[in-house]
This record gives sequence, structure tokens and C-alpha cells, in this order.
Amino acid sequence: MTFIRGDGLKGLVFGVRGVCSAVLVAMLAGCSLWGGGSSKPVPADLGANVAVLGVRQAWTARIGNVSGLPLEIHSAGSVVTVASSDGVVAAIDARTGGDLWRVALSEPLSAGVGSDGKSAAVVARSNALIVLDGGRERWRQSLGAQVFTPPLVAGGRVFVLSADRSLSAFDALTGRKLWSLQRPGEPLVLRQSGVLLAAGDTLVAGFSGRLVGLNPDNGSVRWETALASARGTNDVERLVELVGRTSRVEQSICARAFQAAVGCVNAARGSVNWTLPASGAEGVHGDGEALFGAESNGTVTAWRRGDGSRLWSTDRLKHRKLTAPLLLGRSVVVGDETGLVHLLSRTDGSPLNRISTDGSGIVAAPAVAADTLVVVTRNGGVYGFRPD
Repeated sequence: MTFIRGDGLKGLVFGVRGVCSAVLVAMLAGCSLWGGGSSKPVPADLGANVAVLGVRQAWTARIGNVSGLPLEIHSAGSVVTVASSDGVVAAIDARTGGDLWRVALSEPLSAGVGSDGKSAAVVARSNALIVLDGGRERWRQSLGAQVFTPPLVAGGRVFVLSADRSLSAFDALTGRKLWSLQRPGEPLVLRQSGVLLAAGDTLVAGFSGRLVGLNPDNGSVRWETALASARGTNDVERLVELVGRTSRVEQSICARAFQAAVGCVNAARGSVNWTLPASGAEGVHGDGEALFGAESNGTVTAWRRGDGSRLWSTDRLKHRKLTAPLLLGRSVVVGDETGLVHLLSRTDGSPLNRISTDGSGIVAAPAVAADTLVVVTRNGGVYGFRPD
């Protein structure tokens, strides 16, 4: 993972998963866990897997290598849409693991995939926004900057958040640009998925450390509020970015600011409910009662959604590079860099089960569709798991 300059040009290269909680520490002294020539810390042995919650592999599919692609698994009903780094996009039936459609765009992607269950949208490294319908290309439009956040397809429109901190809306049928908004920000951005979602009739996007609510019809700003603020004296120290995934329950939206904070806002009023310091690089997930996230050192934490008070924290997966979590029933599901999928109790973080894939690492936050847990590995394995 890298930083890039906000004008879309590649800039400072810097690791994000597993870095120390403060960017300044990593810059000047080397990370106490990773840098300074010291060896990478070894995760604790997990011991024998005691399957408290029975899970079986229902199916497996292939999508192609996903390395380098900020992938989000999109689910709508029983349809799971995924993409590969080299431009393969597929809609998979989560009930069977079979393809509903598949297309090879024959060009590498920088962001994918957004979908409303019918249309799917990806962005190529050539800065082309490509919209597909049933596996056929409907249209494409050139963009002015790189994109690392999957497009949002909603309400007959396609919304795109670019690395130059612009947000654009396109007609989903024709590709006609409807509006564009440019926002100021720090000169560096993360080469990682940001925040872009719908909350009722409001479009919500992350710009630097701020959540901004907009009118999706014309891009006018309805509200904005900060979860984290820039700090420090140089571009790297001052980097502040909201990262996906997010957790939305009615008007409550909770998100993570990269290596800075976790917090929740009220999307109706545009006000902060609470925010707390946190040192993670991946997003959060939860329900109306609790919010869950993994810190950069592998600690998994649960917060009370209403006020941010800590419910529990576990170091069992410490020093394992974890994905953003998925709350699924009684389980908090996270993947790690060795291809393991961990199911933890939502009540106290105790282990419920551990399942293996191909060993190449889980690269996207787990998703659920048609009562099936879906994960994607770096080598392009797509796995569907169901309870016994």
C-alpha cells in the first residue's frame, strides 16, 4: 500500500498495514514493531482450532490475481460482484458459486467494484470509469485523476470519488456527467478505498478527515463534520484520511480515520456522536449495539455504538495483518495475511472457529450474501462458507 500525491501522481511510498500508530514514529525512528532493521514480530501460536460454531465450505470460484487492487466485495441479494487486478469482473451466484456473468476488460484496474445488483462499475488504471450491464460494457468515461475507491452505483447514477479529492456523478444509463465537486485537502492521499455511501436521500463521502453529506442530485453540501484533523509539520505527518469499510445503521454512520480515530456521526444532523483515538488502517463494521475494528497491530476491539465506550479487546490475533471486520450473526469475521478466516464471538472476542483458504492472504473485508460468507484471496480464490 502506498501514499500518492493528491494530484494523482505517485509520491511517497509507505507501508500501511502493520505500521505503528503514529506516522511520525515510522518516519523518524522506524516502527517499533517492524522497522529499524528489527525482525518482523512473530504472531502467537493460535493453538488447535476448537470449532464452537460449525462452518463448512459451500463452494469456491476464481477471479484472478487481486494483488494491488483496493477491492471491495459487493453483495446485493444473492449476487456477489468481484474484480481482479488485470480487469476481470464477475457476478457470482452466492447460492452456488457459479457465474451469472463474467467479462475480461483486458486492462488493469485501480478500483472495484461498485454495483446496484444490475449495473457494475470499475475504474481502470488509465483513469477510465467503466460501467457494465449483464457482463457487457455499457459506457466508459475518462476521469481527471486516479481512483482507489470503488464507485457507488445508486439511484440511477454512478458516483466517483477521485484521488484529487473530487466527487463526480454520472447518469448510469448514458454516462453523461451530471455534476462534479472539488474539495481542498492535504497533498497526499492513501492508495486505499475511502468512504462513499448512501444514507437515505443523502450522499456521504470522506474528504481528508471529514465526512460530508451532499445532495445527490446536484452535489450541494448539506453538512460536514470532522472525525479527525491533520496534525504535524510535513505532508506525511499531516495525512488524515477516512477509510472504508463503514458501518451505517439508520442515521448513524461510523468510520475510521487512518491511524488516528474511530467515531460515529448522525447523518440527519451532520453532528459527531463520539470519536476516540485508534491506530488502525482498515475500516469498521457493526450493528445498532456495537462497533468492531482491528488495529494495525492485530488487536480486535469492540465499542458500544451509542457512546464509544469499550466493550472488549482481544490480542489473540496480534501481529497478524487483518482485514476490516464483518459482523455476521454472533460472529465478528476477519481475514489475515496467511489466508485464515477467524470467527470471533461478538460478545467477548473469544474464538468460535478458524477456516483456511489458499494461504495467499485475505485481501478484502469479508462479505455476506444469501446466508453465505464470502472471502477473496490475493491469488484470486473466491470462497463461500455456510454454517453447518
